[in-house]
Amino acid sequence: MKHTNRRLSALVAVGLTASLALTGCGSDDGGESANGSGEGGGDLALTMLPKNLGNPYFDTSTDGAEEAADELGVSLDEVGPDTATPDAQVPFINTAAQQGVDGLIVSANDPTAICDALTEAQDAGTSVVTFDSDTDPECRDLYVSQADSAGIAKAQVDLIAEQIGGEGQIAILSAAANATNQNEWIELMKTELEENHPDIELVDTVYGDDDDQKSFDETSALLQKYPELDGIVSPTTVGIAAAARYLSTSNAQGKVKLTGLGTPNQLRQYIEDGTVEAFALWNPADLGYLATFAAEALASGDIEGEEGDTFEAGRLGEYTVGADSVVLLGEPFVFNSENIGDFDF
Repeated sequence: MKHTNRRLSALVAVGLTASLALTGCGSDDGGESANGSGEGGGDLALTMLPKNLGNPYFDTSTDGAEEAADELGVSLDEVGPDTATPDAQVPFINTAAQQGVDGLIVSANDPTAICDALTEAQDAGTSVVTFDSDTDPECRDLYVSQADSAGIAKAQVDLIAEQIGGEGQIAILSAAANATNQNEWIELMKTELEENHPDIELVDTVYGDDDDQKSFDETSALLQKYPELDGIVSPTTVGIAAAARYLSTSNAQGKVKLTGLGTPNQLRQYIEDGTVEAFALWNPADLGYLATFAAEALASGDIEGEEGDTFEAGRLGEYTVGADSVVLLGEPFVFNSENIGDFDF
């Protein structure tokens, strides 16, 4: 169900005042609210809810969201839990709905666990945009996807295949076992391997839960369990950075290839020391920027989130809503030693 009715400006102002007061004090469930929010100042109030705070990837996406909020003249607050678990996101969704925010921008830690809370927010008149990691489609109005899932999977498989010479053993170091986007990419990577790289064996998939230390430990365990391992694919920025950190000081540096999805600033030193040859990603700042423009277009009633709807997204240009109310940012980009110096995020 699409929600296009918007409440009066006076009610929004009351909700925003409550939002600022509550986020300034933190939350009772042990989560945190981010500093530096509320950059805009228009009648519309948006809330950004990443999987967890303190994650460099989501810090960058929020930077992009704040840039968009400034351009649009809307208010944007970032809130979120300390840990990337579905249960930890629910109180923040409930609070946003109670405060009467116009739009909620969410990276889901689970496709179904937060659906009831999101549906209640929609029923209260809050537009729901998911980004980076989706929920079941009926739980949101629009999903802003970083790229086509098949393209993301293929890019990572092609990178590892090139680096290990098209044959050998690889493993996947993922985030949480129930992360929607991770699981979709992994299934597509398996299909890509089976269809186009029959000489590459996927020996294991392990989960670091987007926690640096656990991802580091899982990398160590993989190398001990599979002494003939040729490569690791980590489709998560936390995981690939932790794996690179481990490999960079081990005997496996340069021997066990590592690729996946990461940010230039996280992996620059590992590109320079030869631990990582190349990796892929989109610009998470652009993803947050686009999601904010989409949320504003929904909340203002300019679009309903239906296939064929179009909206302007500032410096990124015009976007069209596709099937299942999905908007695609673009194709993944490959970073390597030749171009990594051109980027700073």
